Amino acid sequence: MFYPFKGKSPRIAKSAYISEYVTITGDVTIGEESSVWFNTAIRGDVAPTIIGSRVNIQDNSVLHQSPENTLLLEDDVTVGHMALLHSCIIRKGALVGMGAQILDKAEVGEGAFIGAGSLIPPGKKIPPNTLALGRPAKVVRELNEEDLKEMERVRQSYRDKGQYYREMQESKMELSREDVTASF
Repeated sequence: MFYPFKGKSPRIAKSAYISEYVTITGDVTIGEESSVWFNTAIRGDVAPTIIGSRVNIQDNSVLHQSPENTLLLEDDVTVGHMALLHSCIIRKGALVGMGAQILDKAEVGEGAFIGAGSLIPPGKKIPPNTLALGRPAKVVRELNEEDLKEMERVRQSYRDKGQYYREMQESKMELSREDVTASF
């Protein structure tokens, strides 16, 4: 569902995939080939939310902001299932693990990897190309080639799935209850 808020409406690139049951409100921009997955909420009713190109925001995530603090996700970012992003900056190519929480004025550096369940407290800066884990998160090491390949695999997988689902959505290909009910 898309809702305007005080004269601001979401702006979404035609090539983006927005799953059914996503809620997007107010001053939200989503770039080319990005995907937003089932049951995610993105609210732009306090300050702008800017989501770049080829970003994937996975199921049940929540994106919001506090006054005068834009939420920014640069290009090629991956946001894992059930992540909470609040008035933070996620730089190009970073990966935010499942269930991670990144709070006001925190910044995740380019190509950084935030482990599942981690908490980035307000104002914390995670350097580029590092792995940060924990509650609160601490940088544990530099990323290696294997990490970078896995991050690219995930990005590409969601890019491909998003385009597949977008095409299916456009062609109105849905299964009916009868299509999925097996007879025993």
